[in-house]
Amino acid sequence: MIATANIAKHPLHPMLIPLAIGLWIFSLACDIIFFATGDVTWRTTSLYAIGGGVIGALIAALPGFVDLFTLHASPEKKLGIWHMAINLTIVIIYVIEFLWRRADPGNIGQFALSVMAVLLLAISGWLGGEMVYVYGTGVDPACRHKL
Repeated sequence: MIATANIAKHPLHPMLIPLAIGLWIFSLACDIIFFATGDVTWRTTSLYAIGGGVIGALIAALPGFVDLFTLHASPEKKLGIWHMAINLTIVIIYVIEFLWRRADPGNIGQFALSVMAVLLLAISGWLGGEMVYVYGTGVDPACRHKL
């Protein structure tokens, strides 16, 4: 089944989500550099990367939500619900972390929270990949056999 939210048969959700993923992983890299160097520029950069990742994730969630709720009851829909629940948890973690960093920047608890969120991101990404590469979610069935 081709994704409901698409442009010329290209699903929107996987086009949009790399921005959030990249910003969140970059924020973790910035934290590592901050703790290694003590340069506060990296702490500030991490804060803005987290905020940008939250905005990007919420934008990407809209077409993902549309695609998920147009699926019929199936194993792939169950995976999609888990994928969505984990992603919403990640967004909540990063919103909390963003607010915490604004009030009290640069402590090890925030770093630990980022590590946990990136690990959850890997699990969620695995589930999203499972939906696409195992079940063919969002892929036009007519195009699968043309390759």
